[in-house]
Amino acid sequence: MTTRFDRPGDDEYAPFYATYVSKVPAGDLIALLTNQISEVMTLLRPVSEQRANGAYAPGKWTLKEVVGHIADTERVMSYRAMVFARADQGPLPKFDENAWIVPAHFNDRTLGSLIDEWVAARSSSIALLAGLPADAPARRGIASSKEVSVRALAHIIYGHVAHHAGIIRERYL
Repeated sequence: MTTRFDRPGDDEYAPFYATYVSKVPAGDLIALLTNQISEVMTLLRPVSEQRANGAYAPGKWTLKEVVGHIADTERVMSYRAMVFARADQGPLPKFDENAWIVPAHFNDRTLGSLIDEWVAARSSSIALLAGLPADAPARRGIASSKEVSVRALAHIIYGHVAHHAGIIRERYL
């Protein structure tokens, strides 16, 4: 079963997510999501634990916290996509990523374990999205008090990782 994930219209997501959606290149979104795994692994696997424990500026997240945040966000957006794809329109609660960092204790873990966790979450997202019926990507629901489509959430998943990969390249490595 092949599900198409055309680029969402501006009315399918909150303006906040436009940065992420704009980072998605043209092409088969499932293939892009799959290929992004090796891109992220190539970026992160060579990083030492010492470097991963560092932040690029005082008060900023460490690289481990960024990777943990990427995994958390992957799960949240994928869950939202699943809920709305199943025709449950929500509303779903907001996601306060800053509030989740401290209790997660990402810095107590190895960078490798955090990468592996994200890969598992991404693999799950791909399986979910690839198995959706043809009409599911257009379905919408309410999350964080804003309407969003399944198609937009799929793009946000890719674009969020692309966004943070750029920050990692520019500020952490």
